[in-house]
Amino acid sequence: MYLYGAGGHAKVIIDILRAEGKSVEALVDDNPDLTELYGLEVVHESKGLSPLIISIGNNAVRKKIAKKTGGAFACAVHPRATVSPSAVIGEGSVVMAGASINAEAAIGRHCIINTNASVDHECLIGDYVHISPNAALCGNVEVGEGTHIGAGATVIPGVRIGRWCTIGAGATVVKDLPDGVTAVGTPARIIG
Repeated sequence: MYLYGAGGHAKVIIDILRAEGKSVEALVDDNPDLTELYGLEVVHESKGLSPLIISIGNNAVRKKIAKKTGGAFACAVHPRATVSPSAVIGEGSVVMAGASINAEAAIGRHCIINTNASVDHECLIGDYVHISPNAALCGNVEVGEGTHIGAGATVIPGVRIGRWCTIGAGATVVKDLPDGVTAVGTPARIIG
């Protein structure tokens, strides 16, 4: 197993993989000054390294690297996460400790379901989405590609959030949001 990105997010994924009983061979990073992280070698070329997890928190950067590297991608699911047998998790996605993914939820490719986040029944999560720690998505929520749901945010049942949105920490989303907006507060209001 190889990770692309040698920062703090990589440390968490390394811990998850170790908890799963998997080993990390090396990390890849574009910064030539990095040579080691968490006792693992950092290399600067990803060609031929497989399987790979992109260990970078920025959604747009994860998408760019996924397109650039191609190849086989793996998932990491912490043993203390709860994932329904009817849920689907796309390649390259990471599920942190304490997260819950419930019945018939579908998680896209290269997503982050962070610590203690809750994705309830029949949610549809697009590719490159980040659901931050302690965020709660109620049932039948749809989140578009590249959207970032902030820490502690809540999305009520049946809401649709567009692509490449940012939902502020602690926000409560009570109505559908279009693509590309930033929404904050309770109830969430569009500010940009």
